[in-house]
Amino acid sequence: MAPEAGDTEEEDSIEPVEHKPENGRMQSLQDEPSSEDDEDDEEEEEEEEEEEPRLKYAALTKHMKPVYRNGDATSAFIVGGDKMVGGLYAETREGQHVLSLPSLKSIKVYHAHSASISAVSISPYPPPLPSAKGASTNRLSSAQQSSPAPSLAGKNTASPAGRSPQPPPVPITPSNQIYIATSSIDGNVCVASLTDPKDVMLRNFGRPVHGVALSPDYKNDHSYLSGGRAGNLILTVGGRSGTSSTSNAGAGAAATASGWLGAIGLGSSTGKDTILHSGEGAIRTIQWSLSGKYIVWVNEKGIKLMRSNLHLGTDEAENAWKRINHIDYPNRELWEEMAGVWKPQAKWIDETGLESDDPYTTQISNGVEKPGPQTSDSSGQPLLKPGFRRKKAEKLIVGWGDTIWVINVLPGDSIPGREAGKRKIAKVEILSILRTDCIVSGVTLYTPSLLVVLAYITPKDGTSSAQTTPTRGRQRRQNALQPEIRLIDVETKEEVSVSDTLNVSRYESLSATDYHLEALPAMQIVQKAASQRGALEIIGGGIWDVGTYPARLFSSAASVRSNGSHSAENSSRAASDLHVASPLPGNGQPVHPSALTHAMKIFIQSPYDCVLATKPTPADHFNWLDSHAQYEEAWDLLVQHPEAVSDNYDTSSESTPSTPTRTSSNKVQGTLMDFFADDGSQTTTSRQRHLHPQVEKEKRRIGELWIQQLVDHNNWSRAGATCGKVLTTGDGWEHWVWVFAQANKFEEITPHIPSTHLQPPLPSIAYELVLGHFVAEDRIRLQALLERWSPELFDASSVIEAIVGRLKAGDIREDSVEHGQAGHDWRILMECLAKLYLADGRPAQALKCHIQLQDADVAMRLISEYHLVDAVSDDIASFILLRISKEQQRSAPLQELEKASQEPIRLLVAEAHHGIVQPESVIRQLEGRYGIPNPYLFFYFRDLWEGETAVSTAGQATTTSTSRDRKLSLMDERLIATEGKAMVSDYADTALRLFAEYDRPLLMAFLKSSQTYTLDLATKICKRRNYVPELVYLLSKEGRMTEALRLIIDEIGDVSQAISFAKEQNDQSLWDDLLNYSMNKPPFIRGLLEEVGTSIDPVKLVRKIPEGLQIDGLKGGLMRIIREHEIQYSISEGVARVLRGEVAIAMAEKGRGLNKGIKFEIGEVHKDVMAVRNARTGRQRQIKKGHCPGCEKQFIPEDPELVISFPCQHVFHLPCLLDFSDSSAKKSENMPASLMNLDWQSEFDRSIGPKIDHAALLRNVVNEGCPLEIKDTG
Repeated sequence: MAPEAGDTEEEDSIEPVEHKPENGRMQSLQDEPSSEDDEDDEEEEEEEEEEEPRLKYAALTKHMKPVYRNGDATSAFIVGGDKMVGGLYAETREGQHVLSLPSLKSIKVYHAHSASISAVSISPYPPPLPSAKGASTNRLSSAQQSSPAPSLAGKNTASPAGRSPQPPPVPITPSNQIYIATSSIDGNVCVASLTDPKDVMLRNFGRPVHGVALSPDYKNDHSYLSGGRAGNLILTVGGRSGTSSTSNAGAGAAATASGWLGAIGLGSSTGKDTILHSGEGAIRTIQWSLSGKYIVWVNEKGIKLMRSNLHLGTDEAENAWKRINHIDYPNRELWEEMAGVWKPQAKWIDETGLESDDPYTTQISNGVEKPGPQTSDSSGQPLLKPGFRRKKAEKLIVGWGDTIWVINVLPGDSIPGREAGKRKIAKVEILSILRTDCIVSGVTLYTPSLLVVLAYITPKDGTSSAQTTPTRGRQRRQNALQPEIRLIDVETKEEVSVSDTLNVSRYESLSATDYHLEALPAMQIVQKAASQRGALEIIGGGIWDVGTYPARLFSSAASVRSNGSHSAENSSRAASDLHVASPLPGNGQPVHPSALTHAMKIFIQSPYDCVLATKPTPADHFNWLDSHAQYEEAWDLLVQHPEAVSDNYDTSSESTPSTPTRTSSNKVQGTLMDFFADDGSQTTTSRQRHLHPQVEKEKRRIGELWIQQLVDHNNWSRAGATCGKVLTTGDGWEHWVWVFAQANKFEEITPHIPSTHLQPPLPSIAYELVLGHFVAEDRIRLQALLERWSPELFDASSVIEAIVGRLKAGDIREDSVEHGQAGHDWRILMECLAKLYLADGRPAQALKCHIQLQDADVAMRLISEYHLVDAVSDDIASFILLRISKEQQRSAPLQELEKASQEPIRLLVAEAHHGIVQPESVIRQLEGRYGIPNPYLFFYFRDLWEGETAVSTAGQATTTSTSRDRKLSLMDERLIATEGKAMVSDYADTALRLFAEYDRPLLMAFLKSSQTYTLDLATKICKRRNYVPELVYLLSKEGRMTEALRLIIDEIGDVSQAISFAKEQNDQSLWDDLLNYSMNKPPFIRGLLEEVGTSIDPVKLVRKIPEGLQIDGLKGGLMRIIREHEIQYSISEGVARVLRGEVAIAMAEKGRGLNKGIKFEIGEVHKDVMAVRNARTGRQRQIKKGHCPGCEKQFIPEDPELVISFPCQHVFHLPCLLDFSDSSAKKSENMPASLMNLDWQSEFDRSIGPKIDHAALLRNVVNEGCPLEIKDTG
């Protein structure tokens, strides 16, 4: 509604604080209830629990003074990226305002229309967000610095008195390089570049224009759609910048040709207008889809959808500007009349920017909100950006009159079913149609399942309303109601919460078309390292720079919501709970913190106010729960979302994060280099470091309030459980333990008292207080607590005194009956006392308690762990019988006794090896009590003999030990076994009796291993017990082989054992005795034939067999012995053959070696030397290679002496070699001259005889080999 001429700035004095907001809801002062109804209202409040708001609201009017000053009023607006563009009514001096978000700082103001602005469009939409790179590369052209923005309306070109000077040009950054189109009821459409003041076009269509939509690719195709009261949907292409032109739609062929030529750069460049659709009444809304593929517009007949000319495939060119579908308006009362009056609201939805269905929280990653996937800006920087991820279906929300449509538009190639084969442009699916009881002034999708609706409410009494009087003007009514924000479930079509009433200025005189709703999708955040701020936080103008640090600017939340259905008490709130805005760095205008959130931002605008609605943060949810005493939910929220305290965290002492600001040189400070050089840039680490203590402090505060609330309601059981959940400090626990103790509620608090050390620690007196209570009242609980609580938590001696005093009282005895058992409580107290004695460092006292209890396991553990065997060494018999009852002593089998006494006996064995308990003491006590034999002494001797000790068993090497450790362990075991055998050997005869009585296999091992027992005694014992194998061994040990063999044949009757015995002794006379003893026993004869093998002569064996003796299997036995001899002969023959072959091979090898020439060095001096001993002097000499060891002369090719070389590589002159010989006959002077030189070769070089004689003589001379080798080996 247009403002009157008398309006002044007094309207700006309306503040949310004056309306006393309560929990996000506001109520006008005129709605205060009378005092008479206070009591009734309080009763209703107790019955009905107040509902938590689903949205929080903030008034931005004060922060938009450049727009609303001097009584100006907005008629249209749009938000996108970091920009807000608002159009004003005709009476204002300035038509269009471009503001930056979230600072709401004015970027550009220009006047392009002479009447009210009806619609605003931006290209591209959504525009790119600023980046650090863009801020650092900001620059302006000289033309921009000198050219002011033109006023295309033909008036108000001069700045009126008192106005601020012309603002500086808009910096050229990716986020600022957008185009803004506005339409007006004056029939004009203005398209202007935000950064280039010369790039602006004004086009007049002759009739009021209600809708305009720039092409998403306007920068390249310079096209837009418009429509209005004429009912034509017009596509405009081309036009010259800086000019004003008239539409040529329907102006004839000449105008069309001129427009077409202008569009391609010829003619007058006035652009071309094409009517895409007409004849169905005024067009009120036009919207281009986010992908650019589809267009929706609404006229008086219904909703239309069309395919655009963008993103067409090569085979889809014919689909450009073809209509897809038409949706009629509802066939209900008033629609025929009001379809052209109600202004439709159409929104294409970015589904990646929707909020989650959780009403109070947003997805968080490392303390940063992250509602969607990561995207990049136009320069490729992966920064904050309203995300659009193309899907096969695009969602459209249309609100018109009292009806809302939820529509999906699917590409033609994704249509399933029968229609898949048909080539369709697209398919329109109406997902839901919702009917409301209001007029929809704005609508958008809030979450995947919730719509947020701006509802215009008309009076129920049917008086004048927007339905009957569509024209604006104060004179027509003063009875409109406050607008409402409603959240409606798309599936159930029901409101999910109570409607929120907005208190806006002059709402009584506003119509449904005066309200607007726009939404910025939830921002997608790149996950940043916690150690420093990222590029998002340094972009120019402060956009979202403090989104992560709202508490640095603001202290609490504010709201402009109200609801008349609540009492004044419910609708009141202290003014101190409102946000106190602080200016952004470099900007004097305060900004509400709700504008800094990364969540979805819903802007509600009336001609005189702007309200921002956002999703409540965890901090908002926490504050509401805290203020409504819902401490349990508040505590759970802090556990799941510690960031809920971030908005309440006072960081006034910290420096405000740096934001790029404009300097006098008209450049932007904000490059990455400047940022990292700034001391105030790295703040996240400090904030996180201080945030954790704040969270813990807040959790403690809420926890204490929660416990007190439960105590006040006498819910002690749950209060105790809550203590265990929320209390983390010793001071807190001490306080509440005393509170519960004073109320005698030990049972409720005890299970939750911490069993670990706290910081600061819980005083021990608290534990002692509880334990003392249960010593007197409940021994079972006392025992459980001592098992759960470490003795380090309390003073054990204090509790010992309490237990001893209780036992001395006499009412708890060993024979007293409790819980149907004799001595039940006595046993528990004794066990507790033993545990406390042990904790107090008195293991001997603890052992006495366990002995009284006959608790063998614990007693054995104490004895082993604390080496208390000497404490029971005076009564070893009782110690061994610790696990054996009297009944077991009388009737238990040996295996049961062995198992029951194994641990104490092995412990005694271990102590015997340590020298603490000597075997003599054990033997004496056991013999004195049980005599010989007795099983316990046998167990003791056996474990000593076998080396079975508790120490060796527990100390065995594990699989993870090293090889060295395993070897040492095996050596220890062997040493223990050897030492044990030595101990047993000292009492060999006693061991002999015990082993013969209880373990016959061990007896044989003992007889074979020990040498200290008495042979006569052993023989007597074995004869008395008829132990034949043992007796055979003893007889053989005494040398009585024949008697032993006779026992094997007569007593055992085992021919195999007899043969083995004879083989072991390897005595021919024994074989003869075996043959003689076996001749009258056919089985023995057969056994000899089969098993004797080659040990005896088979002929001798066969001859000894008596004639006529019938022997079963004789033939087989004979064949077997013959076969064995044949095999033996074959093996021997093969071995001889192999041996002969190996000898022949060795001889041949030796012959080849003798025939080979020997290489030796001649005529070269070598550094290598070898030590030789002179045969005559015996003196060591160093001889070089290539020199004679005798004369030490070097060999030369012309050497006259005969040279002799040996395989050992020693080379001699023949005379020198002879001089090495010990025989005087072989001395050189005794040899013929013909042998000593080479002259004979020339005389007999053709005769073989002299050569053979010469070789024979040389062989005789050197037949002993190299003299040096002989001397060395000798």
